[in-house]
Amino acid sequence: MRSRRDILYAGAGLAVSAYGQYDGVEEIPITELNQGLALGHYTSVDLVHKYLDRINRLDKAGPKLNAVIEVNPEAEAIAAALDRERKEKGPRGPLHGIPILIKDNIDTADQMQTTAGSLALMGSPAGKDAGLVERLRAAGAVILGKTNLSEWANFRSTKSTSGWSGRGGQTRNPYALDRNPSGSSSGSAVAVAASLCAAAVGTETDGSIVSPASINGIVGIKPTLGLIPGAGIVPISHRQDTAGPMGRTVSDVALLLSVLAAGNYGAALGHRDALKGARLGVVRELFGAGTEVGAAMDQAVQTLRKLGAVVTDPVIIPNSAKVGELEEEALLWEFKNDLDEYLRARGGPVKSLQEVVAFNEKNRDKELALFGQELFLQAQAKGPLSSRQYTSLVGKLSRMAKPEGIDRTLEDRQLDALVAPTGAVAWKTDYSAGDGDTGNASRPAAIAGYPHITVPSGLISGLPVGLSFFGPPRSDARLIRYAWAFEQETQARKPPEYLGTIHR
Repeated sequence: MRSRRDILYAGAGLAVSAYGQYDGVEEIPITELNQGLALGHYTSVDLVHKYLDRINRLDKAGPKLNAVIEVNPEAEAIAAALDRERKEKGPRGPLHGIPILIKDNIDTADQMQTTAGSLALMGSPAGKDAGLVERLRAAGAVILGKTNLSEWANFRSTKSTSGWSGRGGQTRNPYALDRNPSGSSSGSAVAVAASLCAAAVGTETDGSIVSPASINGIVGIKPTLGLIPGAGIVPISHRQDTAGPMGRTVSDVALLLSVLAAGNYGAALGHRDALKGARLGVVRELFGAGTEVGAAMDQAVQTLRKLGAVVTDPVIIPNSAKVGELEEEALLWEFKNDLDEYLRARGGPVKSLQEVVAFNEKNRDKELALFGQELFLQAQAKGPLSSRQYTSLVGKLSRMAKPEGIDRTLEDRQLDALVAPTGAVAWKTDYSAGDGDTGNASRPAAIAGYPHITVPSGLISGLPVGLSFFGPPRSDARLIRYAWAFEQETQARKPPEYLGTIHR
């Protein structure tokens, strides 16, 4: 009799048939990895070796996904110590000995760099673990390495291409290698999609978790702002930045969120009737990512109704267009001030945004050959956050995004959550044109600081699309329940096939 692991691989094995052999970790959820560790079928060291082998075969060779910017040289030793601890004392929890990748804008006080993809931060490792890294280590996770990203979390140029950094180069979409992985958590999303790790951590200011998660066919959660410690992450905005988990299943991201947020989000799993009676509003104004995506979302809405949801279609979030304009202005103020504070505290060769701008000009052939640093220059011109202009701006933005925005929609229509397509299908990577139309379902929850989860909802011409659930603050567990029920019904995720291109 074949085990569930063999059955899972049989369904996914064709995806990498050209690049390797059965390795026992492709598409395997964290719960099943834990079962294998508990039964002694393999050790954490074995898992590290298996994932490193996949990184070598798929990321560095084969399709050359370029998702992993650096491998942790201490990963095997850490895994060995955790194996000994498991044998002597038992596991610390569900992440004990589980290999996790984290985005290269998250500080680690070890032999790895933290650069946000920029050559300007090379050679000056962080002196202290980020708060979320401390939690991962305490939970027994093995930090396997760091992932590539859109440089400076995609806050450098108005004409940028997602997934590219001066340090890491271009990350490629595993579903079609000429397609973009979206960003800025490009490497984390691609690494998860290609099973280069058990799960990964990304960060988001606006869309940087949910967009690449959707485009690479995985689950991503941007949690309520403040749920996960923000210290030790290269910043854009203290008002919107948050880390979040990315995984192949809702279960995996719930387990990872439980550690990152010091909660028990695994308790939100297992409720197949979670959508029965749930009052959901369909935000049609966010369906602007193409007719094919709209048709796919209509099918998703039918599924929600089938599962018992009470669907109001459509609903409108007031001020959506206006808050987008205000957000862009506020982020410029916050980026300059927050980055300057971070760089001063960290030390190293560059200690301010102004010095980063100068570094990029000096190293133009490596940093500015593909696109510029217009956002850096605009941000550098801003004043302190004590300015009346700034405080007035963010006060207006908060009011329009929360009580006059999402809150009003939820209250007026008596809704539990809102749904929309997460964004467009992947576009072709094109440095002359920059990023395509990614859609903007991320914006309302990002500006408000409210939770947002995306879950795979199908393929369009072989390219993934995701369904978004977002709602009021601290409704993270509720959204996980909804997403899990939808996932169990649809089983929409399909592993990537690493095609050279897709014609559509």
